[in-house]
Amino acid sequence: MRRCEWQSLFPYLLMTGALLAAVILAPVLAPCDPYAQDLSAALLPPSATYLLGTDSYGRDVFSRVLVGAQTTLGATLVLVAAAAVFGCVAGAAAGFCSGWVRTAIMRAADVFLAFPALVFAVALAGVLGGGLFHAALALAAMSWPKYARLACALTRSLCAMPFLAAARMAGAGRMCILWYHVLPNIGGPLLVTAALDIGTASMELAGLSFLGLGATPPTAEWGAMMANGRSLLQTAPWVILAPGAALFLSVAVFNLLGDAMRDALDTRCDQ
Repeated sequence: MRRCEWQSLFPYLLMTGALLAAVILAPVLAPCDPYAQDLSAALLPPSATYLLGTDSYGRDVFSRVLVGAQTTLGATLVLVAAAAVFGCVAGAAAGFCSGWVRTAIMRAADVFLAFPALVFAVALAGVLGGGLFHAALALAAMSWPKYARLACALTRSLCAMPFLAAARMAGAGRMCILWYHVLPNIGGPLLVTAALDIGTASMELAGLSFLGLGATPPTAEWGAMMANGRSLLQTAPWVILAPGAALFLSVAVFNLLGDAMRDALDTRCDQ
């Protein structure tokens, strides 16, 4: 008897849910005001009062890491969702249609793929003037082609399926077939790609902030926090290690979730 491992998703969904709950409840969970400065408490090591110590302005690092999760992961989820939706719709339209529509969409994707991804994001974010919104927009612009190409390939493979021919014979129009028959059937691989992309996008967004092209001070954001504490690595390492560890943990959780989803959706189930 064949058995698919959907049960293996539960622990990863639990970890992801706990991470997202911490993101949503960050202002409630934070023991201190993440923006309150107290120079008399600057660079205190981790203790019972300050679980992850304080930074050079006396701000509680633990509170800033929690609130920074909202900034980093919140912006990451929005940009990945935007890139995935736009790329999925564009790719499905290219795969379902033919002629100039497919050519125009795929050549536009090729133009974006012709540039080194992170270099293109740095250049675009710099041209737009920096800031978290512009950094997220630059990363979304470089991310959508992968979804478009995958959606196009999956859609073209579906076009020969009997249920699409039956839908055409029933009188369904192109838009109806695209929205109600094509997109729901290509969602699995695209969802796995998006889950795996969250970890990469969060690192890239933090990297842009680290370079000064993302979140600006005093915003609590993991990349900006690491940039502000890079000169304190030897004297107060907790200032940079705390947001780095939070970023590592979040990337690992979403990567594990993506791998588990890919295994669960794999048609080659265990005997």
